[in-house]
Amino acid sequence: MTQPSPTPIKDALQSRAPIDSTQVQGWMRTRRDSKDFSFIELNDGSTLRNLQVIAKNTLPNYPAVQRLATGAAISVTGALVPSQGKGQKWELVADKIDIVGTADDSYPLQKKGHTAEFLREIAHLRPRSNLFSSVFRVRSRLAFAVHQFFQDRGFVYVHTPIITGSDCEGAGELFRVTTLDAEKIPRMGDGKIDYAKDFFARPTYLTVSGQLEAEAFALALSRVYTFGPTFRAENSNTSRHASEFWMIEPEMAFCDLNGNMDLAEEFVKYLVAYGREHCPDEME
Repeated sequence: MTQPSPTPIKDALQSRAPIDSTQVQGWMRTRRDSKDFSFIELNDGSTLRNLQVIAKNTLPNYPAVQRLATGAAISVTGALVPSQGKGQKWELVADKIDIVGTADDSYPLQKKGHTAEFLREIAHLRPRSNLFSSVFRVRSRLAFAVHQFFQDRGFVYVHTPIITGSDCEGAGELFRVTTLDAEKIPRMGDGKIDYAKDFFARPTYLTVSGQLEAEAFALALSRVYTFGPTFRAENSNTSRHASEFWMIEPEMAFCDLNGNMDLAEEFVKYLVAYGREHCPDEME
């Protein structure tokens, strides 16, 4: 019998009918033991919701399954059946559980709420938390929606430089890019930096905006947009300032202020509707 291809837990939970044999893989959120079987909550990052796995004591490695702790990675093959419990449509009755990797009791993401400060201390594991996994699933969907919105309206996607010699009309403070040794800066006779010895032979920076390039392309392609990383070096240590972020900048030829406002309003409405449709669990 051929091994079934792994099914994302999101697809398993949205199944329209029972499945005799399917395979899911993921990380154990919790395990609860009963007399003859164990309940395992499994998540693979494809959805906010967990899939309940029923591990019976007839499994050949059931004693090892009972020792699994939160964070363990497992691969489960079994039958997807209607759930007997409340709050879930389907559950997986395991015929086989392969233990891919174990986790001990020191695993920090236990079944409880965690503050942003605590998650910052475990950056390598925080994508597994509900908060971060939800944020990045929504971000992934909305990034796709940005492109879909503009592509459906005839805009051309333009990749603008990340390293530039322009400050884009003074849009923000700049991060300098250089190959010069900071401890041995070469200088000319008048004391100014000798950029001839730098990689680009001139002052260069991380971009604060792709606007200048997009304006030039709009005067050739009519409708363009940029969507990429942007850097601002304002020394403002607040929650409202990010030194690196992604920015969306459409540019249109033959367009007035009213057309600009109409596009912006349509764009915001489109993204909100798209997020509500495709990420309902994460948006709640």
